[in-house]
Amino acid sequence: MLDEQVKNQPEAKAIWFLETDVTYAQLGNYIDSFATALSQRGVKKDDVVALLLPNCIQYVVSYYATVKIGAIASGINPTYKALEILHHLDEVGAKVLVVLDHSYAKQVAPILDKHKLDLIIATNVVDLAHGLGFKRGLGKFLHKIPKGKVPEALNFLDLLKTPPNVPKVNIDPINDPAVYQLTGGATGVPKAAVLTHFNCVSNAIQCKLTQFDRRPGMAIVGVLPLFHSFAMTVVMNGGICLGYRMMLWPQPPPIHVLVEELLEYGPKGGTIFPGVEILFSRLALYLKEHPELKTKLAGMFRLCTSGAGPLHRYVKDPFEQYTGAKLVEGYGLAEASPVVSSGPFNKKDQPGKIGLPMTSTDWGIFDATDFSKGMKPIYPGEGDPKEEERDIYTGEICVCGPQVMKEYLNRPEETAEIIKTYDDRTWLLTGDIGFMDSTGQITIRDRKKQMIKVMGYAVFPKEVEELIGRHEAVREVAIAGIPNQETGEFVKAWVALKPEFKDKVTSDQLLEWCTKSLSHYKVPKEIEIRDEIPRSNTGKVLRRTLQKQDLGYD
Repeated sequence: MLDEQVKNQPEAKAIWFLETDVTYAQLGNYIDSFATALSQRGVKKDDVVALLLPNCIQYVVSYYATVKIGAIASGINPTYKALEILHHLDEVGAKVLVVLDHSYAKQVAPILDKHKLDLIIATNVVDLAHGLGFKRGLGKFLHKIPKGKVPEALNFLDLLKTPPNVPKVNIDPINDPAVYQLTGGATGVPKAAVLTHFNCVSNAIQCKLTQFDRRPGMAIVGVLPLFHSFAMTVVMNGGICLGYRMMLWPQPPPIHVLVEELLEYGPKGGTIFPGVEILFSRLALYLKEHPELKTKLAGMFRLCTSGAGPLHRYVKDPFEQYTGAKLVEGYGLAEASPVVSSGPFNKKDQPGKIGLPMTSTDWGIFDATDFSKGMKPIYPGEGDPKEEERDIYTGEICVCGPQVMKEYLNRPEETAEIIKTYDDRTWLLTGDIGFMDSTGQITIRDRKKQMIKVMGYAVFPKEVEELIGRHEAVREVAIAGIPNQETGEFVKAWVALKPEFKDKVTSDQLLEWCTKSLSHYKVPKEIEIRDEIPRSNTGKVLRRTLQKQDLGYD
């Protein structure tokens, strides 16, 4: 897809970042030089290249150079602490790490003795931001250019000086991995979903086909982080597939900065805008407070999709009112590359439903306790079934399509739990529970898995329990989500202390430790110290019991 755009529209803009534009020809040259440099330094097919980078030009270059030589890209959340990065590197078996120089000392150096890397490549966030205004753009976020030393690392810019001579690699798109995408899956601790070249390209094309009102010269707003599968596909791969310009920010900008820069640098043809609900909510509130901007922004927001959690009408309606845009809800999961469905952009989407499946994708509602029992019936009437009837039609949402992952890396048992065969076709069990109406649209009722959503971020209780359990004073810990109007949910921890630490360690001390050890969205908002953590007869932590008690239910 990339080479086609480089050939067909070399002078078109491919990326905007920190007030710097990169054309498709420039991007193609960067990628070919970097791919050649990786190959010359021993990186070969099926080697894993981990990307510990924020949204930037280097992320796109590194990703495409990696997959071009048959190696496997794996993006790491750049806000991760050292322990979390170590888990990611171990899970995917990374041999190469591309990292920001200023991140190295705190995030990477402490774990180098625990995971061997063949190559470390260091870059600065502004290495390819050569536009005259890049310092002004950076100043809106960081005020100064952060730098750091990375001993014995290769320099990213030096590698880009390599004359391009990309080796020819035989790639089987159906079976060869392109990406190891970390996910919590349907069963707890993060693991790597193996996404093939076929998965990634198929999902990008599927997303392109949903954009029925696309026009030449549009751009895609890249506020979502590229390490996440949503942005990887919709912003980066989707942008390349469409031949549009990605507008990338190194971190989510303040709303007033986003609006200012879209007005100054955004395309006249409008934007495709993928995001999470809270972003659209804040944007609607800002535009409500500044009605003079509505005329200036007319046509800027055209095709907007909210993902990573439900889209509520109290967000959708004001956003559409103040922008004149169309905002629909999308649904997906990393195991599906990730996009499964989207609300239609023809004003026939139904708030509360997750739209219709992508082209070449089927979905069905299967018995949630036994997949072999087959599909549940579709509600035959108009609208939705009455509350007392819903259980008849409710089950687990299962998906069949070209975007469904190959497997979980090195986890055959977990793979077998969610990849099933039905009617000689491969189906993915999503872990979400819902029912289907007569139009084919699905309403999600609950999560089979106990994932917590905090401002669109996925938090997996088992992972946080394992990390907090490393504290010397903690004997047992349980994590669950508590409903919250501002963030969707917040993380709460219930902790039982070891006898020798009772009356010596407080909740505030544990919270301080968590703040230093975990990413901000994983840090519990509350920690409750208890004598015991409730368990079932089989020893399973009763998270739902703790949630009910917290909410005032017996």
